[in-house]
Amino acid sequence: MRKGTFFCVDAHTCGNPVRLIASGAPTLKGNTMSEKRQDFLQHHDWIRQALMFEPRGHSMMSGAIVYPPCSEAADAAILFVETSGCLPMCGHGTIGTVTAALEHGIIQPKTPGQLMLDVPAGQVRVEYQQTNNKITAVRIFNVPAYLAHSEVVINCPELGELIIDIAYGGNYYAIIDPQPNYNGLSSITVDKLLLYSPVIRQKLNEVVDCIHPLDSTVKGVSHVLWTGTPTQPNATARNAVFYGDRAIDRSPCGTGTSARMAQWVAKSKLMAGDQFIHESIIGSLFEGRVEAITEVGSYPAILPSIQGWAKVYGHNTIWVDADDPYCYGFEVK
Repeated sequence: MRKGTFFCVDAHTCGNPVRLIASGAPTLKGNTMSEKRQDFLQHHDWIRQALMFEPRGHSMMSGAIVYPPCSEAADAAILFVETSGCLPMCGHGTIGTVTAALEHGIIQPKTPGQLMLDVPAGQVRVEYQQTNNKITAVRIFNVPAYLAHSEVVINCPELGELIIDIAYGGNYYAIIDPQPNYNGLSSITVDKLLLYSPVIRQKLNEVVDCIHPLDSTVKGVSHVLWTGTPTQPNATARNAVFYGDRAIDRSPCGTGTSARMAQWVAKSKLMAGDQFIHESIIGSLFEGRVEAITEVGSYPAILPSIQGWAKVYGHNTIWVDADDPYCYGFEVK
């Protein structure tokens, strides 16, 4: 018995994959994308597992589904699916989804060059640049970002004591800056990042609570952002973001860039209007900007924007059969 057939548009944003699930997605219950996210997780999460994990995906796989808007002002709504779950917000995923959806006519903007999108974390505005039928750049005006916890101390096996900030940019990020027991990205291998990051994430979630003040379903440290000295001449900073169980983001990470700008503003290293060029582990760049200062509940916060690009590279029809022993996917750990 076939469980489902899905037509997908495959793309990448600055090196990290985005699989836009363009047909076969379920109808979701709820009035907001936050509510629809919960419905998907409770009743349809097998679709995420089947299309993101091996053998149809891989550890870095990230995807999205475009839905009708939940609010009058919006052009469309996006549900984010990846190996780490259904994210409240995904920056590289939004850039890739917008690029693929516009180039394939899946989203029809009310105003050319602009979009308003409902996402589980709230609502984001998008500006895009287009040459003929190609989208050449996408800027996301993200949800408010803020520093949630400053200088949390944990002990990481092998590394020893680490001092870590936790910031929100659409997801909660543990930000590890250079310090006595960590000399920056140039001093550590990707294998070590994959080894240490899940331990650090677990320890942080045991000692601090991260719950969004306006949506209690958005909670917990999900990403670990390791920082270092940039290698690109125009970059402000460099990062490698760990997510899921074995993934390192190949893009500079949009919600991570938002979180890091919020951290820098809180520590007086950035001000409103400042630009922040973030470099990924492979050298690709996002152009961040602190658009304004705001608040999230009782927390000082920023309104961040992030600009990047994406490339569509193929179409993919995937069917999932119930008699396949691996119909729900797997991940080698």
